[in-house]
Amino acid sequence: MKLSEILKDLTYTAENFTDCEIKDIAYDSRKSGEGILFVCLVGAFTDGHIYAMSAYEKGSRVFLCQKKPDLPDDAIIIITENTRSALAKISCNFFRNPSEEICVIGITGTKGKTTTAHLVKFVLEAGGIKTGIIGTVGAFYGNTELPTVNTTPESYELQKMLRQMADGGCKAVAMEVSSLGLKHHRVEGTRFSYGVFINLYPDHIGTNEHDSFEEYAYWKTQLFPMCDKAIVNIDDPFGETVLSHCKGQVITYGYDNNGDYVLENACKLKDGNLLSVAFDMKSKGQDKSFNVALPGEFNAHNALIAVALGEEFGVSDEHIAKGLRDVFVRGRGEPVHESKDVTIIIDYAHNGISLKSIIDTAREYDHNKIITLFGSVGGRTECRREELGTVSGNMSDFTVITSDDPDYEDPRRICEEIASYCEKAGGEYVIIPDRGEAINYAVKKAEKGDILILAGKGHEQYMKINGEKVPFSEKAEVLRALNEKKEGI
Repeated sequence: MKLSEILKDLTYTAENFTDCEIKDIAYDSRKSGEGILFVCLVGAFTDGHIYAMSAYEKGSRVFLCQKKPDLPDDAIIIITENTRSALAKISCNFFRNPSEEICVIGITGTKGKTTTAHLVKFVLEAGGIKTGIIGTVGAFYGNTELPTVNTTPESYELQKMLRQMADGGCKAVAMEVSSLGLKHHRVEGTRFSYGVFINLYPDHIGTNEHDSFEEYAYWKTQLFPMCDKAIVNIDDPFGETVLSHCKGQVITYGYDNNGDYVLENACKLKDGNLLSVAFDMKSKGQDKSFNVALPGEFNAHNALIAVALGEEFGVSDEHIAKGLRDVFVRGRGEPVHESKDVTIIIDYAHNGISLKSIIDTAREYDHNKIITLFGSVGGRTECRREELGTVSGNMSDFTVITSDDPDYEDPRRICEEIASYCEKAGGEYVIIPDRGEAINYAVKKAEKGDILILAGKGHEQYMKINGEKVPFSEKAEVLRALNEKKEGI
């Protein structure tokens, strides 16, 4: 593609401009080369301008910058105000604006984004609409899985994924939109056919995230001026603020009888070790009933979003019901079917709010004891340790405190800090820093009728230790422990 086409609608000044052919875009100098436009991103930890010479030495001759780097005279230097914003715009141009060809459904909220994206995907695909997902558990469509780093990928990777999905036959994509994704311009230039607001709670406040709850909330609202239509939870106190930022048609949902989709009569169901929830719903003067194959009333609440979008896409009630019955989310209320006597749930809950939610959910079903296993990440969000310890100490019958991405911190010290809050809340607990050993202990301790919650890792397949991602599978450790328990080891 010609440089002038890539820079379309971008405000810039240029030195040595030549309308050359561009093969690709890079913001990592290691991926630079002949015919590749190098973007000098300014980030929290580093400044891409210091890597401009490295990119030049690898063959790049076109540079998009916020300030002029020291480069040889044959370099083409494009200067713009904000290279993060510019990267989003030129990536849209380079990948031929895929969001104009595919219906992008942007989902934001503090908790429930991943589950809601899957609910939407299963409902739409039950109706024959091929749908992709981009979010915390990765990006995939059909049998194709695409690697991701962030919940909302950097703009270049995002537009590339959307182009692959559009070319792969997808008609829709359910995409998690994080507050940081909005703050760092990752979704700029994307056309959102729908924006979904689930809820808002204090989170992601701290170093390299948001300075305050107010800032966090502000960035959540910034999705909605970008959307053709919005679907808003009017039960959440922040819903009114979100509504004030919507520019197009609004669809509301919740328990509130003034909503377009009203939840009624949620009923928890337990079949063996499988947990689900049935619910009634009123919309457009009609009463309907569904069953969603996920535990907890909040998943009935989230299911209203999928029902609304199903109806927007013309999916029949029969196919909506099938999608909700078939839904499966890796690491989100995920049951381990191999245990018949004990209900084992793997969940990504990693803060006080989400841990309380999953324990509350478990308590709504018949059970003997609730055993909760979790840790907390090292090097950041230390406030979560108090939240997690207090919640489990108050709500669990027994707590197994272990590691969860300790990174450079001493795992035992993190565990002991959590334990101090658990003990203060009156909880009974044990500390086992090695997560594999902790899972083995918890599985063997669990008795018939118990519900065992393994929180924090969810879908993740690694443990971050001393700066390295060490392979670790929560489910594999559970299955190993179950096998040993069965054999009496």
